[in-house]
Amino acid sequence: MRVAMFGYQTWGHRTLQALLDSPHEVALVVTHPKSDHAYERIWSDSVAELAAAHNVTCLELNRPDSPELLASLKEADLDLIVANNWRTWLPPEIFNLPRHGTLNIHDSLLPAYAGFSPLIWALINGEPEVGVTAHMMDGELDAGDIVLQRSVPVGPRDTSTDLFHKTVDLIGPIAAEALDLIASGTARPVPQDRSKASFFHKRSIEDSRIDWNWPADAIERLIRAQADPYPNAFTFHGGKRLRVTAASVSERPYGGTPGRIFIREGAGVVIVAGADARTGRNRGVVLETLRTDDGAEIAAVDYFRAMGGYLTSHPVD
Repeated sequence: MRVAMFGYQTWGHRTLQALLDSPHEVALVVTHPKSDHAYERIWSDSVAELAAAHNVTCLELNRPDSPELLASLKEADLDLIVANNWRTWLPPEIFNLPRHGTLNIHDSLLPAYAGFSPLIWALINGEPEVGVTAHMMDGELDAGDIVLQRSVPVGPRDTSTDLFHKTVDLIGPIAAEALDLIASGTARPVPQDRSKASFFHKRSIEDSRIDWNWPADAIERLIRAQADPYPNAFTFHGGKRLRVTAASVSERPYGGTPGRIFIREGAGVVIVAGADARTGRNRGVVLETLRTDDGAEIAAVDYFRAMGGYLTSHPVD
């Protein structure tokens, strides 16, 4: 088959590499220009550089609305477009253009976690597994019929970085297998159960702010979800921002007011958590390591020399 690839960052890079390694002909690559967005500087293997290294024509566009793009796609006489981590909606005149349509590869177990940052949101929400879905593109984002889906378990201490490495390794095999099914005419796409669908927005720095009214286990997952190299979960002590780089859930329940710097437990310091912390039945969050805005990494037990006072979502004078 003659294929084109729309993609960006490491997800797109892995997809393009799988296509280049396949028996299919890559006729055209479309990617985004480099971005300064915090999340787009992470996992930023260059699709454009990989295409150039294999002498494949590559267009760099922010949006798929240029006459040059449509003309190039028509001229390529495509059997299939494969997309992965293309950041804007593709219109029907593009995704319906190839003889077999467009295959999108998305790093969630659709229909759940359509949209952006699916691994981070899935970890925050305590999902037991994550995965990758290859589906046919239609007029609704990440909603088309499923060709293939593969999953991996989420470990009790996994970070988003761990889940990235687990799922990115699924991209090549699932792309190759899906293309073989489509090329052979044996693909049997299955409609998504839209009653189970969820759709998430792109994350920003605001989404890393710790709310001590959340339950301790949810805060601990947020901290793992924002582990390096992502912008870390953060809180404030007085007027100073503290990034939390490692934490756990306390062994014992602690009562009081959310955000209270309470007591040492093990190798960390317990912060009271949960909107109903007054009942004394909630576990706390054990802060283990912190990072200050000047980049210094410090153990929580060394930073909080005395107990008392509060951590807050916003700076307090």
